[in-house]
Amino acid sequence: MDTVGQAPGVNGTPHPGPGWERRYWAVFIGQALSLIGSAMTQFVLLWWITDTTGSIAALSTAGMAALLPQALLGPLGGTLADRYSRRTLMIVADTVSAACMGVLIFLFATGQEQLWHVYLMMFVRSSMQAFQGPAAAASTAMLVPPEFLDRAAGLNQTLQGIMTVAAAPLGALAISLMPLGAALSIDVVTALLGVVPLLIYRIPQLRTPRDQRRSMWAEFREGVDTVWRHPGLRRLYGLLGLVVLTIMPTFTLTPLLVKAHFGGGAGQVALMEGLSGVGMIVGGLLAVTLAPKNRILTVLLALAVSCAALALTALAPAQAFWLGVVWWVLSGVTFSFGNAPLTALLQSGVPNQLQGRVLSLLSTVMGLAAPVGLAIAGPLGQLIGVRGLFVVGGALSALVCLLALLSPALRALGQPQTKAVPSAPLSSET
Repeated sequence: MDTVGQAPGVNGTPHPGPGWERRYWAVFIGQALSLIGSAMTQFVLLWWITDTTGSIAALSTAGMAALLPQALLGPLGGTLADRYSRRTLMIVADTVSAACMGVLIFLFATGQEQLWHVYLMMFVRSSMQAFQGPAAAASTAMLVPPEFLDRAAGLNQTLQGIMTVAAAPLGALAISLMPLGAALSIDVVTALLGVVPLLIYRIPQLRTPRDQRRSMWAEFREGVDTVWRHPGLRRLYGLLGLVVLTIMPTFTLTPLLVKAHFGGGAGQVALMEGLSGVGMIVGGLLAVTLAPKNRILTVLLALAVSCAALALTALAPAQAFWLGVVWWVLSGVTFSFGNAPLTALLQSGVPNQLQGRVLSLLSTVMGLAAPVGLAIAGPLGQLIGVRGLFVVGGALSALVCLLALLSPALRALGQPQTKAVPSAPLSSET
């Protein structure tokens, strides 16, 4: 089993030592297969709900079951990821998700499936992601050297793009070639493939010794205080929450924009979403290749361009659907390119023993901002129309990102900190 070097790196984090490439790629590929299998299965289940009920309310309920638990339980998952073994959390989360899918496969095979069974499975899987996500994100800084963090974040963005592009066609192919239960079994296989590398390689971790630990609530508050008392982080989290609040409705309303403004149908919507995924892949690969040095400047400028491109999508003439697609794809490229250094910024600037809480708190902020934005978009859209929502939301978000460049606290993010948070000793994971 590989060992980990002890030479200090970012915030006292030990260098991963020789052989880190093999360890990192094994874990990354395993988790990538697990995530792709989950995304494909999500499409299969949503299609089953659509085909079985044809109900908007049923699909909305499924969406809430798939999103809300992750947002609400994220802070707990981040606290546990900093307190206990991240590797164990990832193994348990993947195993529980696979077991739940196994139960659902049995129900479909025996004809006992009901709609609430699918909702419950989505709820459990989303809850497991609340524990798996922070553990995986905080582990990255321990698996790669500091100079590879930006490229690792870019690879994660590329994976998100691949999932966007591949989930629907892979799910549709699986449904066309095999019974529903067999299609769902793919997720079980990919989840187990994600567990195997975690059983082979250990993930080192900085943790507070048991005799120095405080209560779960106190440790959760420590993560909140880390963000709140740091002027740059506090402004960054507020900025991202505001951007998500104004931009998220545009992704939900894209089919309506295509139909009402461009006069298109399902094929045009699928084209936009597929090419957006390709754009995310391109943006992630650009981040891997270029590894921008000024992370916060890259984040703010890239997000500003991405938001402005969303506004320009709706401003394209009704007869120029192709131009709307161009702006939409540009938005995907720049979003992915800007999101990669954001992750690396937090991984390099926050002590590793706090990263689970800090990263999960960001996911919660953005996860809760999304439904608020959707709630506001409903009545506002009645006044200004779907095009107006795209233009106003995109333009305001772009302006906020550009104005953020004037904040000294934000510009200082990523620079050497004058007061470091004390590091915890390295645990001996096996």
